[in-house]
Amino acid sequence: MDPSSVGSGQTERVFVGTTRAPYVKSYGGYSGRRTEVMQYARLDVSVPPERKRGRLHSPKEGAKSDPNTQFFATDMKTYRGGADFRADLRRAILGQPGDKREAVIFVHGYNTRFHEGVYRAAQLGHDFRLTAALVHFSWASRGDFMGYAYDHDSATIARDGLEKLLGEVEAAGARTIIIVAHSLGTEVTMEALRQIAIARNGGVMSKIDGVILVSPDIDIDVFRAQAKKIGKLPEPFVIFTSRKDRALGLSADLTGQRQRLGNIKDVDRLADLKVTLVDTTAFSTGAGHFNPGDSPALIAMLERLPDLDAAFASDGALRTGLLPGAALTIQNATEIVLAPLGH
Repeated sequence: MDPSSVGSGQTERVFVGTTRAPYVKSYGGYSGRRTEVMQYARLDVSVPPERKRGRLHSPKEGAKSDPNTQFFATDMKTYRGGADFRADLRRAILGQPGDKREAVIFVHGYNTRFHEGVYRAAQLGHDFRLTAALVHFSWASRGDFMGYAYDHDSATIARDGLEKLLGEVEAAGARTIIIVAHSLGTEVTMEALRQIAIARNGGVMSKIDGVILVSPDIDIDVFRAQAKKIGKLPEPFVIFTSRKDRALGLSADLTGQRQRLGNIKDVDRLADLKVTLVDTTAFSTGAGHFNPGDSPALIAMLERLPDLDAAFASDGALRTGLLPGAALTIQNATEIVLAPLGH
């Protein structure tokens, strides 16, 4: 936290619901330890002015920050419970221009510490110029490359917390909720949606106006079972994939499988589901595990689609000029293979 640097860059406000236990240390924040009690907070995040879209640099814990090049929190407020959190979030939702009452919930993935997830939520809100209330669900990832088994168990435990957070966002007055989930966070999301469907909580489900899964680290058969139990999936339901996703390649090795949902090669396996797969392989750099948020070119491209569902004509073909790519429709499932402009 660095209040002295307020004003160095634009500020994004992020509301947080978390199943992490608080740090004992004086600088605040939340650890990788699990807790059964939901915690709520709000952070103001300074976005550095000297950066390219898609770049996310943040100081290490305890290190001095550079406000010109790094994301950092300028203020943090913790809430005594859901009621206080809900009241503050309600003010943010009702204060939106045009009375839109929108909320975007970001669910982080594997190997993510608390501040990293918050900064990613702020980066996505800033780079995509979102006017919706930014909400982050922070489950108890250990934030350690070797902690995959721990993170996987934490993701399973966290489904109740995400279900509760969705209820709080609806109760705060959101008319529409978009869920953006990454990596193992997609497992949390699918399990929470499955629970909501089983509980027949139509109030919350009716507010979910779209689900975006980025590099989903989910077994394909598990995803099919989850989707079948949910029934009618929120629309649009978009899955960003990459066949060069090295993190998912490692996950497949650890789980003894050839592929995960995020690097699926055979779209036929999802043919009976109403989903849109967007292949971002051509934009992969480094680990290739968060292409829609990391690639400036891809961000600029996707920004042209305020509503992904409107990108398709009735026959499933791409409307001319919207995206450079090819669309293949197999029953309900549609796959778009994106390519950089000019290719």
